[in-house]
Amino acid sequence: MAAGWEPRPSADAEGAEWRPVLDVPPPGQQRRWTVLLRWLLLLPQFIVVAVLSFAAFFVTIAAWFSALVLGRLPESIATFLGSVLAYQTRVSASAALLVDRYPPFAFDAPEYPVRIELRATPLNRLAVLFRLILMIPAAIISSLAQTGWFAVCWVFWLIGIVLGRLPEPVFGATAAVVRYRMRLGAYAMMLTPVYPKGLLGDTPDPVAQPSYSATRPLRLSTAAQVLVWLFLFLGLAGHVTSGSIDYDGSEWPRTEEHH
Repeated sequence: MAAGWEPRPSADAEGAEWRPVLDVPPPGQQRRWTVLLRWLLLLPQFIVVAVLSFAAFFVTIAAWFSALVLGRLPESIATFLGSVLAYQTRVSASAALLVDRYPPFAFDAPEYPVRIELRATPLNRLAVLFRLILMIPAAIISSLAQTGWFAVCWVFWLIGIVLGRLPEPVFGATAAVVRYRMRLGAYAMMLTPVYPKGLLGDTPDPVAQPSYSATRPLRLSTAAQVLVWLFLFLGLAGHVTSGSIDYDGSEWPRTEEHH
């Protein structure tokens, strides 16, 4: 699903553990003027995301109590949180120059090229109880990756202006960071019981990649993986220098939910 919510099994047809999916179209030409003014153009979207994130914070608290009692999320809560996460991800992908098309001001955006897929699955009550503690390692990794990306994003911005597109390694590494953050958000909101993984891409498999998505599965080249490691290194260096780690990833444009 893109922004809605529907029950599906938590494993694929082969029984492998299923994780939330991010669909981003293959890298293509972008209008240089939109690259130049991207974050300025997205200012209204950042405001909307900040408001949605504030609301999602309180809904997530209600979701936590509901999941403890029911072992799952009520449909209405799951639908709202899933829609917020999809909205945040669309704005994040645009801010990161993964797509040129402006994200719509709508929860339901089936025609937008950036989509996420979530599956309603039962939740382990014990894992829900300790969710805030369990997510700390993944939150640290996500924060480091986002901080490192932010440290060098101005280089990607210049490349985008000059070439009118992102080179494959830059696109892949950036998509990996956006996808990992989306998966962390899904885990924090209890939209999935599966721990966030896949920052370095997906393991090679015979699954054919659909033409509409360059991230299903996400196959990173060696150069893209090196960039991801660079993000982590720069993020660690930045946090050591500042003496703190921001678990909610505030280094990124404010497009993420509060936990």
